[in-house]
Amino acid sequence: MRNAPSGPTHFRHPGWPESTQTVILPDGGRLRLRPLKRRDFRAWSDLRMRDKEFLKPVEPTVPTSWSEAHSRLSWWDNITYLMRAARKGTVVPMVIELDGRFVGQLTIGNIQHGGISDAWIGYWVSSAVTGRGIATAACALGVDHAFRRIGLHRLTATYLPSNPASGKVLGHSGFRPEGYLIRNLHIDGQWMDHHFVALLADEYSITAVERLTREGRLRR
Repeated sequence: MRNAPSGPTHFRHPGWPESTQTVILPDGGRLRLRPLKRRDFRAWSDLRMRDKEFLKPVEPTVPTSWSEAHSRLSWWDNITYLMRAARKGTVVPMVIELDGRFVGQLTIGNIQHGGISDAWIGYWVSSAVTGRGIATAACALGVDHAFRRIGLHRLTATYLPSNPASGKVLGHSGFRPEGYLIRNLHIDGQWMDHHFVALLADEYSITAVERLTREGRLRR
């Protein structure tokens, strides 16, 4: 593991713009999270257009066609919103980078400090690199960033009953079930139920990355 971030957390700009440490996958791949940038349009669009059949059934309904939702105009609207929110400290949008290549995204969103001090975490990974533990490692990096850099008390996530693999990814980072949300999000044209999981800072005795390393899911 290399290049751990350092410095104090910041109330308005928690953990942004920072890259995470680099971790080593069991197959030798080098993985990190880094800030999403405007120049990421082509990689983002290409991967998501290629993976429409995998992403569309598990993501919030887009109001236009898939192609329009991944056009340069849509990207500009999306990245402008994300950059503004990141500067305010309410969203941390990250690229999942494998050996220097864009292979997915991880977002820590709806960041709230004060008496709530929580946020949610979500991610997607290119189907071209699945089966290598990338989502699990990226999720762990995101969890560590949320607790160690953003300074949160609570982190939550949801996943579809039809997508138990996502539940396993979250479980490897220590998330535990908290409930079941009925018709929680509009996914691919309909309201869908979701499992709801959470993790608290005081349940976080070792980092998520160290947890994976001890389990042999990452190399030291």
